[in-house]
Amino acid sequence: MLSAKLAQGSVPKLERPGPLRERVYEALLELITTRALQPGQHLVESELAGHLGVSRQPVREALQRLNTEGWVDLRPAQGAFVHEPTEEEADQLLSVRTLLEADAARLAAANSGTAGIAALEELCARGERAVADDDVDLAVATNAAFHAKVMELAGNLVLAELAAQVHRRVRWYYTPVARQRGKQSWIEHRELIAAISARDEGRATEIMKAHTEHTRTTYHQRERT
Repeated sequence: MLSAKLAQGSVPKLERPGPLRERVYEALLELITTRALQPGQHLVESELAGHLGVSRQPVREALQRLNTEGWVDLRPAQGAFVHEPTEEEADQLLSVRTLLEADAARLAAANSGTAGIAALEELCARGERAVADDDVDLAVATNAAFHAKVMELAGNLVLAELAAQVHRRVRWYYTPVARQRGKQSWIEHRELIAAISARDEGRATEIMKAHTEHTRTTYHQRERT
């Protein structure tokens, strides 16, 4: 049953502003991205509607949209299921992420000022605390915020738009390996901050490239439960 899968407090509360279908879509996407709804899990419209406090119609519309975007599989006579990503899908996405973020690191090293570097240091400290507290959800969210900040500091809007398209899928793939990456991930973040602070574009590029490749390798070597 869905109620047994979703921990108490894991269902996001729907914000009142905005179309209902959009809010339901965002809520379900967040549950999938954070793996509160696991790959392969059967999604029952009535149960999802009950958890979100809405009717079945916006849930049905959200599932159809998620199916179009590749987050959900609609199977004839079976229903909706959270998509189970293949190793090839993960590899392709994480490889593209490496290209985008390596260039973002280079540009961040060229463009960042003291305020931007301070923001990266604060996020890094927050991530280190999350790892120390074994707070995987916070570590994943802070990791995403750190990489988004690097992308912001790069100052390239086209690059940022491309990165935004893969941002949520990166979180999806990172979540199951966040604990394995753990402290080492934030050590690499510290090294990146040092390179950006020193305005060493080449070093920042190489550190980010190695950092994202470590995540890709860890994903493929992850323990499957």
